[in-house]
Amino acid sequence: MPADASLSPDDIDGPAVVVYTDGACHGNPGPGGWGVLMAYGEHERELYGGEPATTNNRMELMAAIQALETLNRPSRVELYTDSSYVRNGILSWVAKWKSNGWRTASKQPVKNEDLWRRLDDAAGRHQVSWHWVKGHAGDPGNERADELAGRGAREATS
Repeated sequence: MPADASLSPDDIDGPAVVVYTDGACHGNPGPGGWGVLMAYGEHERELYGGEPATTNNRMELMAAIQALETLNRPSRVELYTDSSYVRNGILSWVAKWKSNGWRTASKQPVKNEDLWRRLDDAAGRHQVSWHWVKGHAGDPGNERADELAGRGAREATS
């Protein structure tokens, strides 16, 4: 189901999964990492990874993708990101890009199309509420996701 199709609250049981995502890049482009903190009730799970040559935007996208692809059944998700690029993209731009054959309004190819397609597909399997949180402002979930993204970037360089 695409991200622009919505699941009704009756389609999904249980409390929401709370997710914090972040991406990091040492140089842009350069070695990068993504981090995810997931909480469901009293359970927490941390995920991270990295790539030796990437961009910050790709890592921000990858964090959200990994979080949503990790969920093994349709879920209600409260996803927090400090990336306006990710939030605006999934809420506003993706539908337009799809209707334009994955071209921007100026008829240019969409940057990071591969990851936008994955995110659109992953988000479509869940009922996701997208939230923006200011990065590096003391939010504990965001700070932990940032630490995990940094770890992914450091490990990508070894």
